[in-house]
Amino acid sequence: MSWIKRALGMEAPLPKERTGSAPITNASPLGLTRERMICLDKSLKLLLDGHSHVTLPGDEKVWAVGNVDLGQSMRLLRFYLDDEDYFLQIVMNGPSNDDIQDIILFGYHSVTPVNSKAELLSLSGPGAKLGMPLYELDGEEYERQWGTEDGQTELTPLLEYVKSPEQSYRIQHNCMLYARDIGLVNRREFLLLSVEEDEEGVISLSTAVGVTLQPTDLQVL
Repeated sequence: MSWIKRALGMEAPLPKERTGSAPITNASPLGLTRERMICLDKSLKLLLDGHSHVTLPGDEKVWAVGNVDLGQSMRLLRFYLDDEDYFLQIVMNGPSNDDIQDIILFGYHSVTPVNSKAELLSLSGPGAKLGMPLYELDGEEYERQWGTEDGQTELTPLLEYVKSPEQSYRIQHNCMLYARDIGLVNRREFLLLSVEEDEEGVISLSTAVGVTLQPTDLQVL
């Protein structure tokens, strides 16, 4: 599979080794940096109504920026909004700010604390729903985007470096991406499930539902 296909969700990103320092990047696609305001086109709500379950936020500032190095000049950038229920994810396939491969707006559906190894195994271990070819949430069925196994496949590890106004920190993700068609051209709805561990060893399972955006869907002020 090519790296473009990986970025589009057809194959999981290759795992990166954990290192002690953050990857260097000065990328600010669409002019996005901390404290910039993201304003979504008002017509987007009408377009998605009845197709996607994602509830769009109002105008929101970027509070923190996350960076995942995918290798071979590819990186995943996450712009966490002041409204902590949302983040904008952009996949970059080159060094230029114009090298935008994919834009997805995610809203958190739930974040479940994991308090024991037994609880972790029940949520993401062998026999769990996570990693199976199909995943159902709120009556909708999503198809797994990573892995070709008939049964459960392994979660994909990603190491994210996050910079907020207060601090810089790392989050280890073990995640799986699902998607479904919503009947709109060049748009799909995504389901991202991630077992997340912060630097203090706190583990949680986050579930986020996202929808494809086009650059014309948003304005950055």
